[in-house]
Amino acid sequence: QVQLVESGGGLVQPGGSLRLSCVASGRLVGTINMGWYRQAPGKQRELVATIHTVGTTNYADSVKGRFTISREYGKNTVHLQMNRLQPEDTAIYYCNADAVPTGAVKIQNYWGQGTQVTVSS
Repeated sequence: QVQLVESGGGLVQPGGSLRLSCVASGRLVGTINMGWYRQAPGKQRELVATIHTVGTTNYADSVKGRFTISREYGKNTVHLQMNRLQPEDTAIYYCNADAVPTGAVKIQNYWGQGTQVTVSS
């Protein structure tokens, strides 16, 4: 069983910063792509940022220059540093990972339960 556990959400004023973290744990060989998605009320879930095991990153246009994704490779951990937050960044942020469970022959995709980020004065 592989689990993704997020932390770091909360309430912040516009212009502030938050750092989200996600740890993949359980019986797994390793992770490949890890990333963050978000879903605002009444909207579809959308990509925020991803990072491949080789370090390649991908960002949504709306967060480029403000958010930075990074990984701790030996710990199956991904972080999202969010700066200059705006009210439109308010959403539930979900961690996502492509991982190889122990004993499996195929890559599986996993989601965390989500962490709330609220940007408001």
